[in-house]
Amino acid sequence: MSGGHGAVEGSNKRVALLISVLALFLAFSETLGKASQTDSIGANVEAANQWAYFQARTIRSTVLKTADEALALLPPGPNQDAIAAKRAEWAKTLARWDSEPSTGEGRKELSEKARASEGRRDLALLRYHHYELASAAFQIGIVLASAEVITGIALLVFAGGFLGLAGAALLGFGYFAPHALPFFH
Repeated sequence: MSGGHGAVEGSNKRVALLISVLALFLAFSETLGKASQTDSIGANVEAANQWAYFQARTIRSTVLKTADEALALLPPGPNQDAIAAKRAEWAKTLARWDSEPSTGEGRKELSEKARASEGRRDLALLRYHHYELASAAFQIGIVLASAEVITGIALLVFAGGFLGLAGAALLGFGYFAPHALPFFH
């Protein structure tokens, strides 16, 4: 075996190892990206459901307020006590529908829950975007490193390694600090 052939074989093994490491990190990035995408969809559905319930409470409140205002316009009559009792009952119901901390189903609590769900959705989407960019960097790095094996152009393996490092950085930012890179949002 000539010395040149052994050097190429050793170089190819190092490139193969780089490709393997890039593929490993690509798998992590893809898995985290899919999980973040699923989390964002789930949180979005949750927020939409909470806002729908909020709207239903708003509509019911509007109907009840309209009925209360109509009763208030009636002239005094023999059923005045019953009307006053019904209006008092409706006032309690309206207050409960506006805020009901015991069940978390008042409009105030529903809007807080919906905003929290929107926050979880937005965070998951930030992470997802970082993971997608990291995946692209790993994939391009794999392609460049593979091309070095065919062409022998050493610069390609360095470019592939650099993209791998960039992908790892994006992966880290997505996981630990998704708000840190605002130009990716």
